Amino acid sequence: MTEYTANRRDMLRAATATMAGAALFGGFGIAPAMADEMAKAAGRSEKPLKAAFSNAGLQATWCAQGKQAAEFWGKLFNVDVTWFDGELSAVKQRAAIDDMASQKWDFVAIQAFGIGTLTAPVQKMIDAGIPVIDMDTLIAPLDKIAVHSFLAPDNEFMGAAVTQALVDSIGGKGKITMTQGALGHTGAQGRARGFESVIKKYPNIEVLDTTPADWDVSKASRIWETLLTKYPQIDAAFFHNDDMALAAYNVMKAHGRTSIKIGGVDAMPPALTAVADGRMLATVRNPSCRIHGGAVIAGVNAVLNGEKTGVGIPKNIVTDGPVVTQANAAGMQWMENHFLI
Repeated sequence: MTEYTANRRDMLRAATATMAGAALFGGFGIAPAMADEMAKAAGRSEKPLKAAFSNAGLQATWCAQGKQAAEFWGKLFNVDVTWFDGELSAVKQRAAIDDMASQKWDFVAIQAFGIGTLTAPVQKMIDAGIPVIDMDTLIAPLDKIAVHSFLAPDNEFMGAAVTQALVDSIGGKGKITMTQGALGHTGAQGRARGFESVIKKYPNIEVLDTTPADWDVSKASRIWETLLTKYPQIDAAFFHNDDMALAAYNVMKAHGRTSIKIGGVDAMPPALTAVADGRMLATVRNPSCRIHGGAVIAGVNAVLNGEKTGVGIPKNIVTDGPVVTQANAAGMQWMENHFLI
């Protein structure tokens, strides 16, 4: 048995115990002492670990949910999580990460607002021996920076899956738009490639607009005021996240244009409700809880068990979630309520 296989076996055992512990903490009535014992079996630190986290901006519901998940899993593993908000700004996040890099941490986890914007302070932390877990979007290309691991979904799959659902809903012909996230965000880049990979198969579909809204709901609303005035026919619209999709829906509703088929990404609770009641056709889960909670587990194992990149943990971990429709929205909501996906 290789060291990697043994470590993977131990990780699976720890994950099983941890999920049981999560269920216990979720309110099934097991004594706290027993929960503590299960957490220890899962690799819980006896002394508090210090971790720093940052994601693109807590104005985005995906990021806010990720913070809740990191703090939930942090409590299970005895990790004190300190948050550095990116504020949906590359400049503001860089200042926050510069501050982070001036302090000592057992491990850190970061979702960058844009690729290449945080390389210097992250490298400083890596040089200091701090494990850095990259979340959701690349801090820098993986061959250019020695992050501990990169936990992210397959963004091309997500973009393609929702776009295909939209295309099918309009019979493979018509007029469609794509409202993008921040163009420097590698997740947004992947979602755009996924969109394009589907659209190129359908010569009878016209793409009207691909303006980025940078994850900003106010900007998305302004874009859609313009689009609805400019184009009397829009059959479907793909959005790089649910927040922008629902902001645009409100504009569509005000203009009496709710026949437009809408698809988003993230499968956040408001979008699950919108899918269930028919305002949105579909979304796809970008598993914020799995990514942020996984970063906690990765950091704890790096500190307590000496896991190294490629020995116990891969450099790149795909964290995909499913496409969400009316058929599975309720189950997805339950799993998010318990920070499982």
